[in-house]
Amino acid sequence: MTKYAPILLFVYNRPEHLKQTMETLQNNTLAAESELYIYSDAARKDTDEAAVTEVRNYIHKITGFKSITLIEREENWGLARNIIDGVTTQVSRFGRVIVMEDDLITAPYFLQFMNDALETYKDEPRVGHIQACDFTNDPSLPDTFLIKFTGSWGWATWDRAWKYFNPDGKELLRQLEERNLTRRFDLNGNYPFTRMLRRQIEGKNNSWAIRWNASLFLADILSLNTGRSLIQNIGFDGSGTNCGGGGLYSSTLWMKPLPIEKWSPIEENEKAREAFARYYHRTNCFMAKAIRRIKRTLKGDFGA
Repeated sequence: MTKYAPILLFVYNRPEHLKQTMETLQNNTLAAESELYIYSDAARKDTDEAAVTEVRNYIHKITGFKSITLIEREENWGLARNIIDGVTTQVSRFGRVIVMEDDLITAPYFLQFMNDALETYKDEPRVGHIQACDFTNDPSLPDTFLIKFTGSWGWATWDRAWKYFNPDGKELLRQLEERNLTRRFDLNGNYPFTRMLRRQIEGKNNSWAIRWNASLFLADILSLNTGRSLIQNIGFDGSGTNCGGGGLYSSTLWMKPLPIEKWSPIEENEKAREAFARYYHRTNCFMAKAIRRIKRTLKGDFGA
């Protein structure tokens, strides 16, 4: 096993976002000691060809890491298939991985935190995921906490946990309903994660993240999340293939080292869960959604 977890970066057709992602990642304290694997998807349609080519020209010039391996798909895989294959391949090889996408800005100590957390919790079977982005901006949250919620913006896992990933959305939904867990899965009805899973089953989205979230939730496995954000998502400007507008997910980067605390006992932080429920209630209520819809319609504003 390498000293530090490999970084898997999934890119598509946004060269300007990618450049910002790379500049901040290169400035991380452990960048020069980390192996970087870049998965570049092929164009889905003719109008994406030029941007994909620009991205590929750029990634061939990247420096600043211990090693750089490029995986350039010859046909369009889509984000879900690409991530599932990439994570499965590399986590089985290295035992642990850090996963990034091309619209994430990192704080300088992001890699340090992720590697420290991966090492600290490596033998704790009830912790299966690490998430470094906080968009709630809730000051009541501690630096780190355990929760049954797997964010997908700057995350990490181990091979022992990824084995729980079930790509079969129908089976995941069946278990959630059979065990009467849909309301808790939806943070007490404050966000429609179950509906998102149903839409994945119906082919209305192709989210790998909702299936990963449900897989660990059903296995009663926790995520170590941060209350200080080491990730900022810059993809909510209408440019992404899987993200709409939304300043509601804005975050302020924590620019200092974030210490790791080994929690004991290993159990969900109910106050943190309540904070997430409050956040989603505030941002997902009818009035909040109506205001965002009006702003997008009248002003072309992709923010909240």
